[in-house]
Amino acid sequence: MACSVLHVADKLALVRGITPKGLGVSGSDLHRKYQIPRLSLASNSRNLRVKTLIPKCSVSASRPVSQPRFIQHKKEAFWFYRFLSIVYDHIINPGHWTEDMREEALEPADLNSRDLVVVDVGGGTGFTTLGIVKNVDAKNVTILDQSPHQLAKAKEKEPLKECRIIEGDAEDLPFPTDYADRYVSAGSIEYWPDPQRGIKEAYRVLKKGGKACLIGPVYPTFWLSRFFADVWMLFPKEEEYIEWFQKAGFTDVKLKRIGPKWYRGVRRHGLIMGCSVTGVKPASGDSPLQLGPKAEDVSKPVNPLIFLYRFILGALAGAYYVLVPIYMWIKDQIVPKGQPI
Repeated sequence: MACSVLHVADKLALVRGITPKGLGVSGSDLHRKYQIPRLSLASNSRNLRVKTLIPKCSVSASRPVSQPRFIQHKKEAFWFYRFLSIVYDHIINPGHWTEDMREEALEPADLNSRDLVVVDVGGGTGFTTLGIVKNVDAKNVTILDQSPHQLAKAKEKEPLKECRIIEGDAEDLPFPTDYADRYVSAGSIEYWPDPQRGIKEAYRVLKKGGKACLIGPVYPTFWLSRFFADVWMLFPKEEEYIEWFQKAGFTDVKLKRIGPKWYRGVRRHGLIMGCSVTGVKPASGDSPLQLGPKAEDVSKPVNPLIFLYRFILGALAGAYYVLVPIYMWIKDQIVPKGQPI
């Protein structure tokens, strides 16, 4: 069953004209390159250095990044959030992106001055931005998202009234080179057809010495959760985040694990908001990384039947991850503290 559905996903990607471009590498390639069965995922520009001991995410490889999942397309994501925006702050955030998690994830971004110029890419309803404006003047913050429905929710929030709110594409940012002091993106990379391009753009828009902070999912180790993750959207491995940041030109790349308290650090089922990755831009100008054309052209027409089929399957797979935090919360109430779950 799992193999057949993923085979259909590959065929649909080919129908759309998306071919593998080698953007990213498989988990097995990364393990062979880094040889890190138990190693920190904090790094500098030349090598990885030990900070804390953590286990590998998984011994099995996820689907290649060049073969997008059902909702790892901009058009599907647009309509997915057309409906999800209605309940996002009240239904999704409590199980996947809490205020405590937000504060922990933003801490490495060094939002240490009211005068910093910050771009919040994929800012959605502004939940992450609310954490940013605690330390940075709202007038210096720009929220960008491709979903007008999500942004409409952000506009309703009083602390964000002075923020600049615009529609835009994370893989083609409407900001000049060397523009911002900080780049923040939370819960957005999972929908990027070309994550390496999005991180390259983060590098470009930052000033020299600026810092990028990308918060996103981590790949699960449990087989059923891996299946639904691969059908639904992009769940990168922790090593892949580091690879993308380093290829884009960032230095002092570090990864910090986050998660709801009731998960007790367990990664079996993956986390939609599971890590905060930071990197520093060492020099002015564009990223040294050269890429070809975009993986997805949203201006091209799409067969409506194929679109609907992909959207429905992707949304059903996403429903699994609505149930996971409920399951983990119940286990946390039953299993005594101090025991792994």
